[in-house]
Amino acid sequence: MSDAVLHVRGRVLVGPEDVRDELWVVDGRVSFTRPPTAADVRTVSGWVLPGLVDAHCHVGLDAHGAVDAATSEKQALTDRDAGTLLIRDAGSAADTRWIDEREDLPRIIRAGRHIARTRRYIRNYAHEIEPGDLAAYVRAEARRGDGWVKLVGDWIDRERGDLAACWPGDALAEAIAAAHEEGARVTAHCFAAESLPDLLAAGIDCVEHATGLTEELIPVFAERGVAIVPTLVNIATFPSLAAGGEAKFPAWSAHMRRLHERRYDTVGAAHEAGVPIFVGTDAGGSLAHGLVADEVAELVKAGLSPAEALSAASWGARAWLGRPGLEEGAPADFVVYGQDPRADVRVLAAPELVVLRGRVVE
Repeated sequence: MSDAVLHVRGRVLVGPEDVRDELWVVDGRVSFTRPPTAADVRTVSGWVLPGLVDAHCHVGLDAHGAVDAATSEKQALTDRDAGTLLIRDAGSAADTRWIDEREDLPRIIRAGRHIARTRRYIRNYAHEIEPGDLAAYVRAEARRGDGWVKLVGDWIDRERGDLAACWPGDALAEAIAAAHEEGARVTAHCFAAESLPDLLAAGIDCVEHATGLTEELIPVFAERGVAIVPTLVNIATFPSLAAGGEAKFPAWSAHMRRLHERRYDTVGAAHEAGVPIFVGTDAGGSLAHGLVADEVAELVKAGLSPAEALSAASWGARAWLGRPGLEEGAPADFVVYGQDPRADVRVLAAPELVVLRGRVVE
């Protein structure tokens, strides 16, 4: 918008209970005070949310591994146009630092490259190592990332024919301590319950998917403030994955079906217990980008109220990741909707206006 001033009238959802009548965008930043002089003012109306957050997304990755810059750009643009203006990239084999120089692309908080056990993850995705090297790799990725490290906590063990934990507890304890020394938090891909006790004991900060949460483990997550990012739009693919592996790994297939069947109950129980829950789509691998509205709707199905599900993708998620929302002087990253998303979260699927770094996305 160059030197133009944007004036937004309507209902500005600064927080779940903090609703303002208007905001101004001046020099790319949010203001709740009318500027004394403005030669060129554009006025729009609607319901305003901070730029949405996808806390589990993979820019620079597809089903086969790292992708080129043009594909990464397309992924980021798809997320932006859906209203996702802040991404926690939960593992990517591609170097996407160049995106930081682009004013028209979402901000990315990187967790570096996945760290997995040898031959225990998707080919071409991860550093594949053994437990003795885990702490060193975690420390290196903590230094390369933006305050996060991503572990693969469990995966199919082909000899067992089912999901199995990837790391012994002592290796996890050393590795997570190393990340914390470097000022980084650690998250882990986990489908089953088996890997969770050792991760909790080691001081894990977050668990992705978390389909294996049990009645015994949920209170521990809540007590320690360990967050989960359920990625329910990804969990929806479990039945098809199970069907594909039925002949070779029947126990794994049955396990995946059970996890899918109780997915809403699992998330609902975690929510009731006070476990922090945030929105993530797992876009990038085999899932399309731009699914943040679908994931918010899934959390409502799991028992979160519309306002709670919105917070998991906006106010609460930004605070968790240490990024500002609609605050005086903050970068103007927000989305405008035609109706109140607190009344119906499906409104998120149709943003009327996206403003990134103070510029209207045309």
